[in-house]
Amino acid sequence: MPNPESVLENLEPRHTTKVAALDIGSNSFHLVVARIVAGSVQILHKVKQRVRLAEGLDENGILSDEAIERGLATLKIIADSISGFEPDSVRIVATYTLRKAKNAKVFIKAARDILPYPIEIISGTEEARLIYNGVAHTSHVSGKRLVIDIGGGSTEFIIGESLETKLLRSLQMGCVSYTKRFFKQGEIKKKAFDKAITAAQQELELIDEKYRAVGWQSCIATSGTAKIITILVQELKDNPLDLKVTYKDLQNLIKVCCDAGHSDKLEFEALSEDRRGVLAAGIAILTAAFKSLEITSLEYSPAALREGVIYEMEEQLSRPDIRVRTAESLATRYDVDTAQANRVLKTTMSIFDQCAKAWDINTKEHRSMLGWAALLHEIGLQINSQGVQRHSGYIIQNVDMPGFNQEQQALLSILVRFHRKKIRSADIPEFTHYTFECVAKLIAMLRIGVLLNIKRQDDLLPDIIASAKKDTLTLTFPEGWLDTKPIFSADLQREMEQITAVGIVVKEG
Repeated sequence: MPNPESVLENLEPRHTTKVAALDIGSNSFHLVVARIVAGSVQILHKVKQRVRLAEGLDENGILSDEAIERGLATLKIIADSISGFEPDSVRIVATYTLRKAKNAKVFIKAARDILPYPIEIISGTEEARLIYNGVAHTSHVSGKRLVIDIGGGSTEFIIGESLETKLLRSLQMGCVSYTKRFFKQGEIKKKAFDKAITAAQQELELIDEKYRAVGWQSCIATSGTAKIITILVQELKDNPLDLKVTYKDLQNLIKVCCDAGHSDKLEFEALSEDRRGVLAAGIAILTAAFKSLEITSLEYSPAALREGVIYEMEEQLSRPDIRVRTAESLATRYDVDTAQANRVLKTTMSIFDQCAKAWDINTKEHRSMLGWAALLHEIGLQINSQGVQRHSGYIIQNVDMPGFNQEQQALLSILVRFHRKKIRSADIPEFTHYTFECVAKLIAMLRIGVLLNIKRQDDLLPDIIASAKKDTLTLTFPEGWLDTKPIFSADLQREMEQITAVGIVVKEG
């Protein structure tokens, strides 16, 4: 009889990658830890902590000190679960509340002392895309589907088919914000329900016609609000096999809530304390969605934003980065001169690779952001060649860019905005994850890459040696080469003067 201790001794273990995704939501913080093995994702561990961050967001967009401390205390609890993870294996995304908070940087800077990983504030459409990514990878249905995610501060609506999205929208209504607005102190009245439903329908006027026109074959709701509503509907039906939620079911829930009169008096066995206070608002928002979008029924999916992040991390490890598709889409839409973009990319990356270590910016993040800027710096040409840098910056700042968080998109906008002409250092914002010195170095390298390819011709440039030290970038050309290019030499001298605006000195070696 074989000895159990020796059965697995000779099996060679497969290569696995451990990853983690943290969703800093308006209602709760969710952590998912998974391993990627043989191209598949295996969920290992989940942590959920109720925080109600949105409760601390006032009408002026200021997040209260109490809410910030509550959030930081929660991060300390979560930190143990991802201690020791490699930097590239953890992704932290923040949604509505930090997206709207004018003092979000206070929270993010304090979080640096707790977690050694960057916090990305993502846009509403990026949040919607990642939510759909989580649902699409974990539920298999044919045809188009409508996905609804009711969060604490916003609600996302997505129509997609298979793994591809068709419509994405994030609306400013959530179970925490609507509780503060319509169901204060836990009071639940029919009049409050009617007002909340009407307010939600007014938000839905932005999308209802377009979404109904595209249509869908199935409807899926995700996250905690949808989960508890589905469970309570089953409890009222006394039929655990009926997993669908209908408009009639929601009306029954509303009646039960109004009869109770207060959230503390709701007597559902499955209703936890953390969901009790925001239940009515969640029901109101979902009811409005049923009415405005003419939904007949929906089912709950346990996958949401954090799972979407995990699956995207798996895709980036094994398949092309979604940012590649974003860049290709923008280049096509705005008719970018791809030959010139690649010339600038090649030169800029050569300078970066020679100088990054000395300048202490030798990371994948810095290299990729500079690369995207090089490829997209002329995106504004389609508007006008005059002031192309301003047009490029405006487009990058305002267009939807799947795969890029808000700060990455803002950095790209600044890089392309100052790829030529005068640099206004006062217009460079304070970034959370990029120092001014880092941004200045990236701007300098991009500008040199653009200038060196001003003739827009292949095989024109000689081999150029670049070196860096402190705030100085030195370019060494073959002996006598610049002497034969007086106009180019004059352009280079002018460029050297302009780059000093960000504290970088460029000189010839």
